[in-house]
Amino acid sequence: MTERIPFTRQTFLAFVRDLDEATADKEAAYFNNTIRWHVGHVLVTAESLLFGFPQHSDNLPEQYQAMFATGTKPADWTEEPPTLKKLAQELEEQQTRMEGLSADFFGQELPFSLPFGDFKTYGDILEMLLQHESEHLGKMKAMKQVVTKK
Repeated sequence: MTERIPFTRQTFLAFVRDLDEATADKEAAYFNNTIRWHVGHVLVTAESLLFGFPQHSDNLPEQYQAMFATGTKPADWTEEPPTLKKLAQELEEQQTRMEGLSADFFGQELPFSLPFGDFKTYGDILEMLLQHESEHLGKMKAMKQVVTKK
């Protein structure tokens, strides 16, 4: 199961590493968030669903929940957002933790439910997270095209 993580995450990270800070914060027409928000959102969503952030995980700063959780937006931020370099580093560290999870962990039944889908195990959650990450990468690529168009 964990063999799928590196491809998806490294593809995502390659895009993030190619961004500049200004592009990451430009608001694109027809999109309700910035590229930086999408990067942080992917990080926070995986940390929340696999590691119990923020209650059971101290791998990320607690303020990330208020910045990047579903339903948040940069217009509401009261603190400076993390740099792209910082977010990329945290995504790499998270990838290492994800790859270290055992087959037994992924086979465990979830102690929570989601308001969508029919997810029963952490393995189901991992599959959803990989799709989620790819979906956000597609949005970020489209946003970059819009904000860098001359």
